[in-house]
Amino acid sequence: MGGNFSVSGSGLNKGEATNVTEWPNRMAMIRAGVIGGLVGAVIIWIYEALIWVGAQHLMPLAGIPRNATGLVFGKQVQESIGVWAYIVGTGIHFVFASAWGVLFAAIWPYFRRRGYEATFVALFYAVFAWIVMHVAIMIASDNHPNYYDPAVIIGGFMSHIFFTVPLALTVKRLLQPQGQ
Repeated sequence: MGGNFSVSGSGLNKGEATNVTEWPNRMAMIRAGVIGGLVGAVIIWIYEALIWVGAQHLMPLAGIPRNATGLVFGKQVQESIGVWAYIVGTGIHFVFASAWGVLFAAIWPYFRRRGYEATFVALFYAVFAWIVMHVAIMIASDNHPNYYDPAVIIGGFMSHIFFTVPLALTVKRLLQPQGQ
């Protein structure tokens, strides 16, 4: 193998991260963030379908897209708008996922310049995102799961890891300086 490629990590911090001086332009960060957020949004729904629906039987498969509507506006609104709950919930899901993606893309160059791996940053970002989202849900609605239940906390962190890792890897790839 040529170049400075290292599977073991022994090639890390041999100047590659410190030589990264190019900061991506704002449009590149927004584009990478939106794409990364959408990739993460799809992956988290796959995780929820496999785990929340398939393994844990917490909800029907059709409940996934409308879940965000109930969390944000409450079960009464979710039930009263019928099929629109699926459309509104899907919109909420992808808009918020894109916003989280853009935020990650904005902070990623800082961590990249310091030699951090995107998946490492994504693990902490997942916890941060879960806490912020669920505090916001508690403020917006009185209809939410028991956030003191360890199963809800662990399940929430796990689902957000399945969101942030693909998000981070997508952003990392799209914002990689040319020639690397």
